[in-house]
Amino acid sequence: MKIDKKYIRHFKSLRGRIMSSVLISLSVMLVLLVFAMRMNTHVINTLGDVYQSNTELNDFSQALAETEKSMEIYIAYHTFESIDSFYTARTKMEKFMDKLRKEPSATEVFQKEYIVYELSRSFIFYSNKSINARRANNMSEVQTSYECTTSCYNLLLSEILELNRLLLQRNGKNYIASKEKISFTTRIIFIIFIAFSFLLFFVLYFMITNLTKPLVEISDVAYRVSVRDFDVPLFNNDTDDEIGNICRAFDRMIVSIREYIDTIWEQARTENALKEKEMEMQALYTDAQLRALQNQINPHFLFNTLNTGAQLSMLEGADKTCSFLEQVADFFRYNIQRQDKFVTVDQELGLVDNYVYIMKVRFGNRLEFIKDIPAYTFKELIPVMTLQPLVENCIKHGLKNEKGKVILKIELSEKHIIISVADNGNGMSDEIKEAVFNAVENGITKLPDAVQKLTEKSLEDESGKNGGTGLINVFLRLKMTYQGKDIFDIVSGEEGKGTKFIIRIPRDV
Repeated sequence: MKIDKKYIRHFKSLRGRIMSSVLISLSVMLVLLVFAMRMNTHVINTLGDVYQSNTELNDFSQALAETEKSMEIYIAYHTFESIDSFYTARTKMEKFMDKLRKEPSATEVFQKEYIVYELSRSFIFYSNKSINARRANNMSEVQTSYECTTSCYNLLLSEILELNRLLLQRNGKNYIASKEKISFTTRIIFIIFIAFSFLLFFVLYFMITNLTKPLVEISDVAYRVSVRDFDVPLFNNDTDDEIGNICRAFDRMIVSIREYIDTIWEQARTENALKEKEMEMQALYTDAQLRALQNQINPHFLFNTLNTGAQLSMLEGADKTCSFLEQVADFFRYNIQRQDKFVTVDQELGLVDNYVYIMKVRFGNRLEFIKDIPAYTFKELIPVMTLQPLVENCIKHGLKNEKGKVILKIELSEKHIIISVADNGNGMSDEIKEAVFNAVENGITKLPDAVQKLTEKSLEDESGKNGGTGLINVFLRLKMTYQGKDIFDIVSGEEGKGTKFIIRIPRDV
């Protein structure tokens, strides 16, 4: 009973009614389609076989001609190719002869087939006799058999032509009859499909009208909701079909929308409060920008003052002091004016020269700076302030000795520009190297306090307060710029002493 109720419920549903109608329609159309296909297949097969007999007879004529020609060539030249061709063509003839009528008949076509069959047997008999006589070099027998074969061949060709004519007449009649059958079948199928199409149209129209009537009411309510009119009456439909389910779902949706609107109003009040706080933050940000612009005045004032001091030194004849102040002013101007993120390698090398000049004025002969740079114009771009922090680090480590030595070297490879900066200091411990690499990998700009306590010598200055910030900053910017794992490295310096920083700049950037 449960199965029957479930089946009845499914049949009464919107889906069940539509599926039943579609199934009945498809079944009727399938029957009509099968009927039409079988009729067309039968007629087409009949039409295709109409002239099959003429085609086969033409193939038989070709095989006959090949047999006769191969026999003549063999009799004349006695070659292996000719005898092989003879047997091949004879086999084709024998296959067709199996289809011919082998007994006399009162029907003209069948009687003609019988005559062709008998003449074909005679032709094969005398041709075989001619071939055998030629093999035995019995020329008199060859002549006699060849004349009989030729006579059979000519008669056979004449009878084949007559049979072909009779077959064409018969096949023509069959072709006309087949065309009439196709035309009649097409008209019958067309009439049936037209009649069924009209019937199907009226049935579907009736069903669609009944199904869409309650949907019109749902559409009207949906339109009111789309224009934000949520004061619509609920359907309260309790029918047990898809329409009833849609109405109940629509009622729940209306209730949910009303509750959601209340929630949105609450969120709107919260967002207004957040916007007020955002405006306050924007005002603070604008004030910070203004202060940053004001703070730029001090560095400009600084290197302008240095330029003024350089001019006074030049007027007083203190050329060394003038050159020193100019180099310091250029160094500050480079830092202030290079607001872009990238500069050429040549520009960075110019900044290094300015910085080394200042350091040599400060430390004198205690500092030895060596450049090993090939004659090449380095137009490749690198992040600004990449080389100077490395040189500064090496100078400070090298000066821990009696005399500091710093070597800046550039090598060119097929894919990279390899820049190394080395010193003759005490070197960098493995713990600090590992801490630097870990900081770069994790995006941290300062070494952990525990690592800084491992040595009293800092990577940046003698006080150790910067915690390797400059060096890590350089490596971080290189990593983010070139997205590579072998862009930078820290190894031992020349002869295993000191520290060497290596960076590899791709040449295709």
